[in-house]
Amino acid sequence: SIEGHTDSDGSNALNQTLSENRAAAVKNYLIENGIASDRLRSTGFGETIPIASNKTAKGKAQNRRVEVKLIKE
Repeated sequence: SIEGHTDSDGSNALNQTLSENRAAAVKNYLIENGIASDRLRSTGFGETIPIASNKTAKGKAQNRRVEVKLIKE
């Protein structure tokens, strides 16, 4: 599972699209480097799951991320 996230700057709609695009970019990179596309799923969460405060530049930087979660089949 490839999960895209953003900080809280910008509108909810913009952040949702940005997070989806971030996750899709990582997914495409993995496909281009030999991972079968049917083994990958990408999702964007926008600004809804922060891991740090959006009140500081450092926190915002931490929230702009992609997480790759491995799931055992």
